[in-house]
Amino acid sequence: MRIERIPVDVPTRAPAGRTAAYVVGREDTLLVDPAASDDRIDAELDHVAHVAVTHHHSDHVGSVAAYADAADATVWCRYGREAAFEDATGIEPDRTFRDGTEIPIGDGAVRVREAPGHAAEHVAFSAGESLLVGDLAVAEGSVVVGAPEGDMRAYLTSLRRVRAMAPERLYPAHGPVIDAPRSTCERLIRHRLERERRVLAALEDENRSVAGILDSAYEKDLTGVRDLAGMTVRAHLDKLHHEGRIEWDGSRATFVA
Repeated sequence: MRIERIPVDVPTRAPAGRTAAYVVGREDTLLVDPAASDDRIDAELDHVAHVAVTHHHSDHVGSVAAYADAADATVWCRYGREAAFEDATGIEPDRTFRDGTEIPIGDGAVRVREAPGHAAEHVAFSAGESLLVGDLAVAEGSVVVGAPEGDMRAYLTSLRRVRAMAPERLYPAHGPVIDAPRSTCERLIRHRLERERRVLAALEDENRSVAGILDSAYEKDLTGVRDLAGMTVRAHLDKLHHEGRIEWDGSRATFVA
């Protein structure tokens, strides 16, 4: 199945400074994550029949309304998230999807796969033997999973689910195509579990606040990303609290007595 990757310049804190839109299929195609206008997307509009996004973050949805109107395309969103989708995109969805929904395109169908964690509504799209994964995975580095929107438990579950699906390659929103999905998922899982270990070690050293845990759990310079790191620590603390391993009231963390 044809997958055309179109990285576009868009305000984003991702290291590459761009978000990749995707056109899937050859006729009656699906346009995914049109973050901004681009001549290469414009050239595909005669064939675009559907528009959808992996999630609602601003660096993924900026040109949804414009391209849906220009192509007279069917606009899809996650079931139960219609109002949030309209708030993010400025357009009402025509149809909704759930896990397993198939979006028909000219040479087959694209199947929706639940992939929450980075955002509650986050999905991926199966296209043949490949998977469009939005902000679920990156070839290098890691993905921000920050509270209150991000859910670390859900994120790890999504990575394990993708690993079990064993797609041939992953098409992320940021950075290059991933040709080793299994090892990439395993690397990202290990990274998150290692960060969790560091958070727990910080608690053992009597650090109770997010600020204190940050200074102990991160070994790198956080200039420019300290807020994101703090949100990630909160997501780890939320996970540990849900699992009954710590007490966490939103400002102070302690081990369960």
